[in-house]
Amino acid sequence: MNIHEYQGKSILKSFGVRIQEGIVADTPEQAVEAAKQLQAETGTGWWVVKAQIHAGGRGKGGGVKLAKSLDDVKSLSEQIIGMQLITPQTGPQGKKVNKVLIAQDVYYPGESKTSEFYMSVLLDRAKGRNIIMYSTEGGMDIEEVAEHTPEKIFKEEIDPKVGLQGFQARKIAFNLGLSGDAHKDMVKFVAALYKAYEATDSSMFEINPVLKTSDNKILAVDAKVNLDENALYRHADIAAMRDESEEDPTEVEAGKSSLNYVKLDGNVGCMVNGAGLAMATMDIIKLAGGEPANFLDVGGTASAKTVEAAFHIILKDPNVKAILINIFGGIVRCDRVAQGVIDAYQNIGNIPVPIIVRLQGTNAVEAKKLIDESGLKVYSAIQLKDAAELVTKVLA
Repeated sequence: MNIHEYQGKSILKSFGVRIQEGIVADTPEQAVEAAKQLQAETGTGWWVVKAQIHAGGRGKGGGVKLAKSLDDVKSLSEQIIGMQLITPQTGPQGKKVNKVLIAQDVYYPGESKTSEFYMSVLLDRAKGRNIIMYSTEGGMDIEEVAEHTPEKIFKEEIDPKVGLQGFQARKIAFNLGLSGDAHKDMVKFVAALYKAYEATDSSMFEINPVLKTSDNKILAVDAKVNLDENALYRHADIAAMRDESEEDPTEVEAGKSSLNYVKLDGNVGCMVNGAGLAMATMDIIKLAGGEPANFLDVGGTASAKTVEAAFHIILKDPNVKAILINIFGGIVRCDRVAQGVIDAYQNIGNIPVPIIVRLQGTNAVEAKKLIDESGLKVYSAIQLKDAAELVTKVLA
């Protein structure tokens, strides 16, 4: 689950991470009030108006602006709230901005030069360990840094038996070229950041940039947080931060029916039980000359109701020209799924695309008989090869 910058910062702050203070606003009028409150609390004379969407690269798309007066705060908020913000991570359709974060100016002049760093905590799946990835090249896309100057990216592996050690936090501060008070503050920052990552069951915390201020304080200017949905039952307060307006509405609807659904760009809808079988099904669709329109796993206990909900989800995509249902009957009986397909077809009414049903496993023969005798426009198959040939046939 992704959350907004202001929400990620609130989590960080609760674990002792120093952040760029800010207040979220839904309207230009609220933005001005937020700016006044920040000025009273922090003494800032300038403000940063930051669009709140689930995507990076907001500055490049015009979603981050510096305001040097309260009038600027209002006019910039009017421009940003309601805009369709397009960034490298949103795709060409962009995302609508519903709120802005009014943040304090932290690039004030002082005794030393400000410096920007990149830092993230994430899981290295190949090694089965958390790592802290960091670089002196803050404020840039880390992919560009990795491509052009890979020597500027450092990684610190964390042994799960002992957790983050003090010498590792000091090593990170040293590799970033810090000394004195800034070095000490970075050590504290790293320890608090890692604690926040672990305690919230996150899959990623990315801070870009981490700023060394002109008075040698270390703070998070941004926060991109991804949380492990499987652990949200342990974090009701974080689960409440979910913003469904930032998610694909079809995926949200699928989740409410306990379906694992991801929309793709193809023309053949998939309905499968099991993630591994779903991946194999998408491969067979491509080999047959089609393109998968979605990943949809109905789970191991698919019922007629689940199948009908899955049909509704798939048919919301206008690009779907055929539907392939591929079920292996282990826990679930194939004849039960076949009856679900028939019931769903009758309840929905006219389904404008051909349906191919491949059922294998428990009661597969009985299931094929049900489909064949239903009188519906449904093609049945038992072998995966047969299903692939039927996909080719209906797309021709």
